[in-house]
Amino acid sequence: GLKWSSAQITMYYSPASLVGRQIIAAMNLGPKRIAGFTSEVLVLGVMESPADVILLSPDRPAPNGSRIA
Repeated sequence: GLKWSSAQITMYYSPASLVGRQIIAAMNLGPKRIAGFTSEVLVLGVMESPADVILLSPDRPAPNGSRIA
């Protein structure tokens, strides 16, 4: 299915650059209301500053939905 997320990643990533890309995220934490938007997924990244986030991603392909260890 589809899940929605609100993440501040626009400094380094365009929507087109994210299509088909694997990232690391936490799910099933419950929906959170962020600035009028309901986010269902916590996208994980490294904060260079409050507005600049570098996404975490596996260094080789992994099955989608795999557990984070």
